Amino acid sequence: MQYRTLGNTGEKVSAIGLGCMGMAFAYGQRDDAESRATLELSLDLGINFWDTADMYGQGLNEKQLSEVLATRRKDVFLATKFGFRYRDDHSTYFDGSPAYLKQACEASLKRLGTDVIDLYYAHRVDDKVPIEETVGAMAELVKEGKVRYLGLSEASAASIRKAAAVHPIAALQSEYSLFVRDIEAEILPACRELGIGIVPYSPLGRGALTSDLRNVEDLDDTDFRRNLPRFQQEAFEQNLRIVSALEDIASIKHITLPQLAQGDDITPIPGTKRRKYLQENAAAADIALTPEEVSRIETTLSGYQVSGERYSEGALKLVNR
Repeated sequence: MQYRTLGNTGEKVSAIGLGCMGMAFAYGQRDDAESRATLELSLDLGINFWDTADMYGQGLNEKQLSEVLATRRKDVFLATKFGFRYRDDHSTYFDGSPAYLKQACEASLKRLGTDVIDLYYAHRVDDKVPIEETVGAMAELVKEGKVRYLGLSEASAASIRKAAAVHPIAALQSEYSLFVRDIEAEILPACRELGIGIVPYSPLGRGALTSDLRNVEDLDDTDFRRNLPRFQQEAFEQNLRIVSALEDIASIKHITLPQLAQGDDITPIPGTKRRKYLQENAAAADIALTPEEVSRIETTLSGYQVSGERYSEGALKLVNR
């Protein structure tokens, strides 16, 4: 496994991280035994950058990780997130208030079975709370020794700059893939200017940028992708044309499509709960694309329009742009 320095932290993290959300919810039926085996294998492969959040399974994912962390905590650079809360009707809302984030941190520490969180993200930017107040309270957690580094998720360039003026921001987590590239205009340059690491989630388009998903009807009834605009049949079929074109490029290089889709100057966290896909993702760290190959990918993508939004209308409103 190759390692990269995460932003301005000096910490070495694996070039490919592990997104753990699907182990607990959202992507069909759980398989706790396979998830644990995947976590253990990730460390054996040198993947030391784990990503979770308190909302993933309403705390369940953090508890799942704690079973492996109990004996291998020193091997993991651990990231979790706070902010989403559940109403009585199971709908969610975001709370970035100083009072709540301190409660959330204590609860995450307990579920994870650890004394300190390596990287603590605000899961979104609360439009009712100034980002300076949220980050100021997060900085207090650093002073208390409960958190080592701070991160933001789905934040605008303006919010990132305001946050960084209060306390150093180690990483920005945002959706970023060959299907979702809006951070390239302002957010990516701002992060690079400020020395903030980029941590893309869903770098494989939630499975759409793979050769394994060809029909949305193959998704489990409980899979949240069934409700996403991009995974409605008409949009999905249009996007399959992009996937097919990219597969042609991957076949020439004798690699799989997911390996083609990884970035080389950022730290993506492709999510999986299966060892098979984990091994494929891990192998991507050793693959380098030439400038000519990158140019061919760009040229190929320029001939297509991605169909369908990445989130529902309500969820998109929580993306701070």
